[in-house]
Amino acid sequence: MVEHFKTIVVGRGMMGAAAARYLALAGDGVAVIGPDEPKDWPRHDGVFASHYDEARITRTIDSDPVWARMANRSIARYGAISEESGIDFYREVGCLIVGPARGGRDPYIAQVASAAAALKVETDLLSADELKHRFDYFEFGSGCEGVHEQSNAGYVNPRRLVEAQTLLADKAGAQVIRRAVVSVREEPGSCMVTTDDGAVYSAERVLVAAGGFTINASLLPRSLDLKVYARTVAFFEIADADLPAYAGMPSLIHQPDDPVDHIYLLPPVRYPDGKTYLKIGGDPDDLWLRSEPEIRAWFRSGGRISTRDHLQRIIGQLVPSLAQAPISMAACVTSFTPANYPAIGYASERIAVLSGGCGAAAKSSDEIGRLGAELMLHGRIVDEANGEVFRPVFTD
Repeated sequence: MVEHFKTIVVGRGMMGAAAARYLALAGDGVAVIGPDEPKDWPRHDGVFASHYDEARITRTIDSDPVWARMANRSIARYGAISEESGIDFYREVGCLIVGPARGGRDPYIAQVASAAAALKVETDLLSADELKHRFDYFEFGSGCEGVHEQSNAGYVNPRRLVEAQTLLADKAGAQVIRRAVVSVREEPGSCMVTTDDGAVYSAERVLVAAGGFTINASLLPRSLDLKVYARTVAFFEIADADLPAYAGMPSLIHQPDDPVDHIYLLPPVRYPDGKTYLKIGGDPDDLWLRSEPEIRAWFRSGGRISTRDHLQRIIGQLVPSLAQAPISMAACVTSFTPANYPAIGYASERIAVLSGGCGAAAKSSDEIGRLGAELMLHGRIVDEANGEVFRPVFTD
């Protein structure tokens, strides 16, 4: 027998789980379908997700007003999500943004400072000497400035945030189906969703929130203009005895004189293997993954050695004390739309899409999910503050 729902959310990542929670709070007949994290990545032949990690930067400052609004709204709800779920996922360690001093060719820090002022975010503007004094584990060199946001910034644990959103969706009445969806098709009066175990579910409407895997032609009736890029992150192991030397480290975004060396960095975080790592990301070039099988193969590969070596060189300059630390790496992906905003809209009468994190969505995922739920509940995004920026672009 085919089980029927009013709304099915395909994908149980950061956006999909949030959307399912908001839909379930608004009414019954909601299901969210998405698998748990695979135990053995190299041997896993199914789908993956980029939230399989312990830390993602969160901050309120953003020079783009749309992203700033989504970040601020999401961060304001972290406390309630944590309290209601009983799952702690947020660490307010602050965020430091460093780049060439204002007045030169690079306007980066001037733009960050201007955005902070416009948003009325309390920050410290620090000179190169002040940066060295306050954060002695970093080596930024001379000729730089930093914007330090101490409150409402730091990092979220994406695994735990998804766990919290899933738990609250279930608590609100959503049915959580821990399988992978292999196809979605629209029929007269309904949609049919098939999972990898052969089960079939029907729904009045479907919201596809499958991250980079949204490019799978079997999930949407039209091809979404979504470019998926391979990303490699590196992890530097820090012994427990050495952790005091890095106490108080904030999350970091660093724009050096050479933009190719632009990176983001997370402070020491304990991972499920019991070890503590400092994580850094920032690929020097783009590797476009054009098909869903390529995405699966990329995750199984574990990342690019060339990017790992690039990041190791940067760490040797930026955090010299970790130059010889044991290093490992992992693969993830980022998905970009033409407008550089999430795509939130209908692909057909009954099938909608919620995808495209554009490398900036983790911190804002609760608000993005809420907007996706709003679309399904009202047929459009009622919140007019963002205009038409989320309208999906299809290539057919």
